[in-house]
Parts: sequence; structure tokens; C-alpha cells
Amino acid sequence: MGFLPISREDMIREGIEQFDFVYVIGDAYVDHPSFGHAIISRILESHGYRVGIISQPDWKDDESITILGRPKLAFLISAGNMDSMVNHYFVSKKHRPTDAYTPGGEAYKRPDHATVVYGNLIRRTYKDVPIIIGGIEASLRRMAHYDYWTDQFKRSVLLDSQADIISYGMGEKSIVEIADALASGIAVKDITFIPGTVYKTKDISGIYDSVILPTYEEMKAQPKRYADSFAIQYQSTDPFTGKTLIEEYPHRVYVVQNPPQKPLTMDEMDAVYELPYMRTYHPSYEEKGGVPAISEIKFSLISNRGCFGGCSFCALTFHQGRTIQVRSHESIIKEAELMIQEPDFKGYIHDVGGPTANFRHPSCEKQMTQGVCKNRQCLFPKPCPNMRADHSDYLSLLRKLRVLPKVKKVFIRSGIRFDYLLADKDDTFFKELVEHHVSGQLKVAPEHISDAVLSKMGKPEKAVYEQFIRKYRKINEQLGKKQFLVPYLMSSHPGSTLKEAIELAEYLRDLGYMPEQVQDFYPTPSTVSTVMYYTGIDPRNGKAVYVCKNPHEKAMQRALIQYRNPNNYDLVYEALVKAGREDLIGFDKKCLIRPRKFKSTQAQGKLTGKKKKTIRNVHSRKK
Repeated sequence: MGFLPISREDMIREGIEQFDFVYVIGDAYVDHPSFGHAIISRILESHGYRVGIISQPDWKDDESITILGRPKLAFLISAGNMDSMVNHYFVSKKHRPTDAYTPGGEAYKRPDHATVVYGNLIRRTYKDVPIIIGGIEASLRRMAHYDYWTDQFKRSVLLDSQADIISYGMGEKSIVEIADALASGIAVKDITFIPGTVYKTKDISGIYDSVILPTYEEMKAQPKRYADSFAIQYQSTDPFTGKTLIEEYPHRVYVVQNPPQKPLTMDEMDAVYELPYMRTYHPSYEEKGGVPAISEIKFSLISNRGCFGGCSFCALTFHQGRTIQVRSHESIIKEAELMIQEPDFKGYIHDVGGPTANFRHPSCEKQMTQGVCKNRQCLFPKPCPNMRADHSDYLSLLRKLRVLPKVKKVFIRSGIRFDYLLADKDDTFFKELVEHHVSGQLKVAPEHISDAVLSKMGKPEKAVYEQFIRKYRKINEQLGKKQFLVPYLMSSHPGSTLKEAIELAEYLRDLGYMPEQVQDFYPTPSTVSTVMYYTGIDPRNGKAVYVCKNPHEKAMQRALIQYRNPNNYDLVYEALVKAGREDLIGFDKKCLIRPRKFKSTQAQGKLTGKKKKTIRNVHSRKK
């Protein structure tokens, strides 16, 4: 057992005349279960299909797509572990200088909108070979969507890529059903019955129990209609209650989304992660120094998928769904034991988690048979009375990992949902989290402290975060530890005006903390927040939302969070004046900045002696 073939030489060596599937990927080939292409290719292999990998083909050269020949059943396409546009650009739309998913961290080895480009590249050469697209980019662009980078309302990626089917979500079940259908001789145009897929058709007369969405032309002309459509889509992300959705395009072309696949059982999850992965990048990348992304996941363990947190700016609801799916303790420990044998293992397991580390079971009992609630979130605005907050299973898993030979420390880096933690009446996990799984700093994501903004974010109120802070400090004191919280904060989210940005700055002032990094809101495809950004409407209730789009105002909101940074002085000053908050400019301890002529020691050094004396007198009087 080894890596899957990536060249003609590999085909000859293994005696392969023709692959069943040729898989074109935007990332480097990393055979590790944290990479979607590794899971899909190994799943297909386990069902008897031969898969070849073309990694990061030169999209300017048609020949790059022919190196493994014509596949027997279909081409598969994935843009990579990230949307190619997020991979390429900062929120400022400036190019990122590196790419962690490319050998040597080299940038620009995949095209913008990679799924579309790869699909058209294949279609130019292979006119009639089925093309199946999947991965995060295709999944979140499966229906008409707003594209932030071009500032355009785009068609389904299925149409623009000239593909035949989208396998959306995680895809393990749907890809096998697609493969079996193709292998049985069913034409790709007739594969319209598989959950977790999207297809195109000109005849919808045989589709029953469906919902007709606003047409593409309607949504393009009236953004409010897109908000209406998204609200329906958002309520159809559950496999138990989701409906078939139909979106019409010009010339009577319909894009049809089947309901999602059913969640994986524990046995199915275990089977996925116990496939024979090589657990590293392809050896051909060694001369370039390997693939940087491996360092983040090589010594981490995935224990769950799915998230019922429901943050507005997160796409997990659309991709993995709200139902929690977990691996067994035995499966995770088996993987940990393999990890420990790696020669460069230093005794530290970097993470045990998933989208939200402390979710290890569905939020309530009914979800596995009746699905999640359509019009209600589990944690927002308040925890649902039916939610079962219980960390005992996760705690048991962590205890087993802590005592493994050669393991010095087990960290949790993938994020703790602090409101869920507080909802658990038993503090045992909280105490052991602080005692054993924090390395000086615990990263949490309040995102903001203005309740007006938090309500748009789908996050708990400020009071909940403050309750968490108090409890965290108390437990640290009880354990004799001095550990800190590092809050992730976001600027310019829909609903945030300068008023709310200043409110956040004042909170940080009182806290005595200035974050080193601030994330501007990033409108990525298929999130509630992105719909707000594009339409100015909250799709959940149809109400208007303030949206900060002006780059200069965005810079001011970001600067306010780091108001102590001298480089931000002018922006902070302007923001305070514009918001009518000159009371925060002065020498009082409540002020954020000093008056302009006192803004920095460097500036004072350039003043005349007489002015310096005046400044000293001012300071003396204040004392």
C-alpha cells in the first residue's frame, strides 16, 4: 500500500491501463484524512475503484489534464481544502504571498475560481466524459450565490464549470452512490436520485415534494429575492426535513438540489478515518520542503464533524450540517497510537476536536430521527431547553489520550464553545480543561461585545462571555494557575457601525487588552452574514441591516480595536470625531487617545524647547 498514482510512470509500474476516476485537485496531494481529496479517493479505492491524482495542473496548458489519460467513469474535481478565492486573497482583496496547501508554500499554483477553471479545462479536451465536482468551493457555490471578490451575483458553479453533478457536503456516501451508478451503466444525465447531490435538467415535471426558489434572473435583479431564497435553503440543510430545491435559469435550465445525505454513524465515521492513509504529503514534494499545511494537522485528531453553534458568518451549516457526528474513542486512540510512533512526535497532541471541539453528541435526542429544528437554533439567542449540555464523553476521551505512553500534553486548539460549556451544570470538564489542556492561553471567540452586533452574528450576549471570564479566572485561581484568555474579535460585521466599534474599543480599554490580530469580516459564499452584506437584509427575519462596505470606514473599525497602536492614531481620531465621541480624546483614564499634538513621544521629540516645557507643565498639573 502506498500513495495513489500521480503519473504515467506510476500507472506503468502498477499495471494500470485506465483509471475509473481521475481526480483533479487544487491542493498538493496530501494523503491525510484532514484533506478532503484523501478521504474521497481512499473511499473510492476501498470500494474497488482505481483513482489517479492530478494535483495543481497548469490551467494554461490543456495537456496538463491529459497526463493520466481518459478515465473510464468520470473526472472528479476539488478546488482544495479552502475556497480558492479565500486561499488567494486577504479580505482587502490583496493577494496572499504564500499558500500553505502548495509545496514549499508557493503562491498562485491554482487559478481563481479553481473549480470552474478546471471544469472548463477538462471539457475542452474530453467533451463527453462525466465531470463530478465537490469539496468546500463547489459545496458552498452549489446554487446561485454572491461572490465577494468580483462583487457579482453568480450562477451555480455547476453551470459555470460545465460539470454534470455536484457532490455537496462531506460527500463520502454520495460519491460512492455516484460511482456505483456510473459503473452500472446509468448515464450521468440520469443520475438525479442521490441525496447530497445537485444536478441540472430541462425537465422538472417528474420532481415531487420540491420547493421552487426564486429564479436566478429575479435574484440578480432584486437582491431581496436572494435573501428570500437563502432563507429557504438555510432551512433545507437537514437530511430529515430538507426538501428538493429547484432554481431556474434562462432558457429553462434548472439546477436541482437533492436533500443532504444522512449523517454518518459512528461506525461509518470510524471506517472513514481508518482507511490506509499515508498520513503525509507525496514524497515528490520533499525537494521543495514539503507542504506547510501538514504541520498544523499531523499531530491533531479529528473527533467530530458538524456544528449546531449556528454562527452567522460560518458556512458549516451549509457544508457539514448541524448534526454532530463522532468517531469512537477506540478509533481516535488507534490513530493517536499511530501518531505517537512518528519519529518527529515530541509528546504533544496539538488538538482533539473538529469544527467545535466540545461538541461530542447531538444537541438533543430527537435530531438523529427527526432532524434539527427549522426555525430555531440550539444555542442562539439562548440555549434551547431541550439541549443536552454534557462533556462527560469528551472528558473521558481526553483522559484516555493523556495517559498514552510518550504523550506529555493534549491541547485543544479547534475552539471551545463557551456558552455550551457554561450550560453544563457539571464543572468537571471545565476544571480539567484549565488544568490539563491549556498552554498559558485559551483561545475563545466572543467575536464582539455589542449585543446589537452579536445578535447579527448569532453569538451569545456579552453577559455570557463575561460570565465565562469570571468562571475561567476563578478556576485558574483555585488551581494556582495564571493563564489568560485570547479573544478572537471581528470588525465590520453587518450590524456594526462606528458606535458599536467604539463600544468594543472601550471594552478592550477597560480590560487592559489590545489584540495582536483583528479579523475584518470576510464575506465567503453561502453564509447568513454574506447574505446580509450583499443584500442589506437579515434573511432570518427580513429586516434591514447596516452594512459597512466603505474601505475607509472598515479601516476605522479595525483600527479602533487596536487603538493603542500608534500607526492607527489618525484613523482612531477620525472615527471618534465622526461618531461624536471627542470625549474619548484627552488625558482622562477613560480616553482612548490623547489630543493630536500629544499623540506620540516621537512627535514630541520634534517640538521646540518652549513647547516641550508647556507639555511638561500640563503633565505636572495633571499629577
